[in-house]
Amino acid sequence: METVPEMFGANVFDDRQMKARLSEKVYNSLRRTIDEGKQLDISLANAVALAMKDWAVEKGATHYTHWFQPMTGVTAEKHDSFITPAPDGGVIMEFSGKELVKGEPDASSFPSGGLRATFEARGYTAWDPTSFAFIKDKTLCIPTAFCSYTGEALDKKTPLLRSMAALNTQALRILKLFGNDSVHMVRTSVGPEQEYFLVDKEMYDKRRDLIFTGRTLFGAKPPKGQEMDDHYFGIIKPRVAAFMADLNDELWKLGILAKTEHNEVAPAQHELAPIYSTTNIATDNNQLTMEIMQKVASKHGLVCLLHEKPFAGVNGSGKHNNWSIGTDTGVNLLTPGDTPYENAQFLLFLVAVIKAVDEYQDLLRLSVATAGNDHRLGANEAPPAVISIFLGDELEAVLEAIENDTAYKGEKTAKMQLGVDILPVFKKDTTDRNRTSPFAFTGNKFEFRMLGSSNSIACANIMLNSAVAEVLQGFADKLEGSSDFDKELHELIRDTIKEHKRIIFNGNGYGDEWMAEAEKRGLSNLKTTPDCMPKLLDKKNADMLISQKVYTKAELESRCEIMLENYVKAVNIEALTMSDMARKEILPAVEAYASSLAETALRKKELGADISQRYEKSVVSKLSSLADLIYDRTDVLDEATAKLKDIESIEEQGYFIRDEILPKMAALRVAADEAETMTDRKYWPFPTYGDLLFGVR
Repeated sequence: METVPEMFGANVFDDRQMKARLSEKVYNSLRRTIDEGKQLDISLANAVALAMKDWAVEKGATHYTHWFQPMTGVTAEKHDSFITPAPDGGVIMEFSGKELVKGEPDASSFPSGGLRATFEARGYTAWDPTSFAFIKDKTLCIPTAFCSYTGEALDKKTPLLRSMAALNTQALRILKLFGNDSVHMVRTSVGPEQEYFLVDKEMYDKRRDLIFTGRTLFGAKPPKGQEMDDHYFGIIKPRVAAFMADLNDELWKLGILAKTEHNEVAPAQHELAPIYSTTNIATDNNQLTMEIMQKVASKHGLVCLLHEKPFAGVNGSGKHNNWSIGTDTGVNLLTPGDTPYENAQFLLFLVAVIKAVDEYQDLLRLSVATAGNDHRLGANEAPPAVISIFLGDELEAVLEAIENDTAYKGEKTAKMQLGVDILPVFKKDTTDRNRTSPFAFTGNKFEFRMLGSSNSIACANIMLNSAVAEVLQGFADKLEGSSDFDKELHELIRDTIKEHKRIIFNGNGYGDEWMAEAEKRGLSNLKTTPDCMPKLLDKKNADMLISQKVYTKAELESRCEIMLENYVKAVNIEALTMSDMARKEILPAVEAYASSLAETALRKKELGADISQRYEKSVVSKLSSLADLIYDRTDVLDEATAKLKDIESIEEQGYFIRDEILPKMAALRVAADEAETMTDRKYWPFPTYGDLLFGVR
């Protein structure tokens, strides 16, 4: 039996394989491409392709694919075999550098937001050498970027790589001001915690809402939910433990650093957390993790639900994006350090993040906006839609002392001036965590807690990287060539704190008082996707993203269109599914049970006038009224979805869904859920919340 170290990365063409299979010249050239972004010429690409193919064939691979991340939210792949005809009628296994670095999938059927017409089919995939190739299902998967024939990015990887490059450029300028000339690369790293639900597949197959939409559109609250808090960190059930063990094996073979697993708060809810990776690799790995979760679950007769709110009334699932900035010399730039010199550098990067989050809070909010996440944000298990930063009491006191040029209470000194050794030495974890904060500093990183469980982490990190790069650029412009660096550095940090302290909040983000206070501070409260997405094209946001070379104007317009389209399509599918289930499953079940009770009442009456039929008559009356209500509300919902087709503007469609369709869906659900509580279980047409949440043992 293989040990974990032997198993780990077995299906990845990682640095160990490259060292073993490439000549020193080719290996060093490839490392320069990976580490410094240097171009790889075709002769070297051919050598890499040959070694990669030989390794993959030895591992049983028969095909290769350019694995990419279009704007669908999932990954895409087109498989080509390694076989090439041989003169003797047989075949040989070939793979060239040209095939490695470039592919040509059909781009016409992927979302483009108007960048491409349907008849314009040509698209290109380009190898991303910073993310290792891997084998999945006997196919060599080559991580790639995806663009159109005319060069526009049609994926999530390309803007992410651009945002990382932008932050690297500006962070290096800042580090040089502090004398850090040995640093050649600054990268952001991410550790995304992935929450999910596991339900029994036989039950899942009986729920059309889960099949079509990923969430339950109907469901009365069961007698027990999560109120006992007995599932959180509880004993893992054998069937779930077996799933987790197999999942770990599959992820470890793919070099994914799965580290922590446990039961989450809601029944049937669980979490997987990895060790940090460079943001690009972490994004690829998280997409793979979600895919592998669903495949492994199926082997165990389970279904892995990644929707943000699959069940009403219990916690939804998020994906906490733990984000930090580090150098190629191993320094975490969000670690306070042990000397005043390091403190000053840390404080500058800290206030850069504070300013970036404040100025571009709308971009961060829209980066996590989906129809599913709209149901989760603001509920008791997720942060509110208002962006704020949690720093903790000690760090907030330090910033307050700098802002006011007063004594820091944690030290005996009278005044704080940057660059002088009276600065305090900060300690990690000197304050409690704040689960209600959307953006919390946790010692040497920020935890962005607003992402939904099905989100690609690319979107949030694109906005975060870009915004911080923009702020660092402004800081570098101001400080480069300064006649009195320490003085101007101190003034810059102090002024930034004064101008952006409104975004800092250490209290309870769930309280009504905070919502009122946030409004006073002028913080945005974008509650739904239709509220969020148009902000992408605001001049402030578009100018920043274009100036940092992360998006072009056309790419921004396309993404706004795509995300609104996804929202409209998702909710429209939900509305149609609700109507279908109400008419074909719920109403027949209610009518059948009511008829059964009516027959019982009639038989009782025939047996004698003194036999009571009060129960039957009462329930039949209530069920008949509810059936009429369900019927009427289904009609009203159908009328609203029909009107949606007549609205031309995608933006107006989003508002119509928000204001008209969602309230009608909620009203229909109330009536149907009440009917469920009164209908005999053997008549109810699909598994209940109690069945689904407690059915995996």
